[in-house]
Amino acid sequence: MKTAIVTSDYFVMGETFINRHIEHMFDGDTVVVCGRHNGQDPLHKPLFIRRSQLSVKDRLLAPFAALWGAARHGTSRLPYGDNRQALIRFLKVHQVQVILAEFGTQALVMAKLGNDLGIPVYTYWRGTDASAALTSAQRVRSYRLMMPRLTGMFSVSQFLLDNLAKHGIHHDNAHVVPSGVNVRLFQPAQKTPGSFLAVGRMVEKKAPQVTLRAFAKAAQARDAHLTFIGDGPLLDSCKALADRFGVADQVTFTGALPHDDVRRHLERTEVFLQHSITARNGNTEGLPTAIQEALACGCITISTRHAGIPEAVEDGVNGLLVDEWNEAGFADCIAQVLNMPDRSAMTRAARATAEAKFDNAQLLKKVEAELNRSTAG
Repeated sequence: MKTAIVTSDYFVMGETFINRHIEHMFDGDTVVVCGRHNGQDPLHKPLFIRRSQLSVKDRLLAPFAALWGAARHGTSRLPYGDNRQALIRFLKVHQVQVILAEFGTQALVMAKLGNDLGIPVYTYWRGTDASAALTSAQRVRSYRLMMPRLTGMFSVSQFLLDNLAKHGIHHDNAHVVPSGVNVRLFQPAQKTPGSFLAVGRMVEKKAPQVTLRAFAKAAQARDAHLTFIGDGPLLDSCKALADRFGVADQVTFTGALPHDDVRRHLERTEVFLQHSITARNGNTEGLPTAIQEALACGCITISTRHAGIPEAVEDGVNGLLVDEWNEAGFADCIAQVLNMPDRSAMTRAARATAEAKFDNAQLLKKVEAELNRSTAG
């Protein structure tokens, strides 16, 4: 079934979940509607760039269209004028049957247009769109107004649906479907004893400085090594912390790496660390893909009771959990794993969790079944 995948930016290497939908949904029978395009198109899909050069008429209409959209629909981002007509032609030429907006903010752009064309519209909530975005009264209003226009919605975690519901945003046709992982590709290999890994942007909600201090407290002068994969604004300060705490020789900062390189690290790593916290602006995780990939590779996961993480990591079974900002507890968990004479039971449990709950082939079928249902009959 021809599906239009709607996203803000295409093609983003780190957004594996969106790229997977574009490449594999309904055997790749997809087109892409995006706000921006960085010039890379390895998936070779028909592409409509909403923020491409506006006509003279559209530039003149822009302030009026924004005001009308904000007043009527709670958002100034609705397509209008020549750009709207071009988008309609694109959807009709490619015979799009259903629209899947990745992130709730993108559904705001497409929901009314989909209704006008008789095309079912779904959205997929993933994190920021259902956490930090809710600190804006205008965004909450726009989401509430959008709900009747959606045929249904998906979320990577129950936590995000509950968070939306607290703000009066709910839909009768809502489904929890994590992003998932290719469990045939992400598998355990021979583990390096005492190996720890953290993956992700070095940003506030990942709290890499807490991870680093806890590791230094628990693992200094022990046979343990931590690798950080990722870049971001906190990278330099974390490097300085490693020096200050005397663990520079036990910590490697790789910067950002291709996804295949991340997978190879996960395969050989014993313990995955992610101290996720709620950022000052309210931003949270949904259910981190990196944790799902780590479980698939048999990594014991030490993380926090944050967002959807407890929906994946069962304390004492496939990993260990502490409260947000509990640095001492996080350090104790690291020490606990290092003191385990046999870590194989947790490794097996991690893999079993991924196979049972996060097989992306099965999760994709679940999404496809719902999209098919919307056009049945």
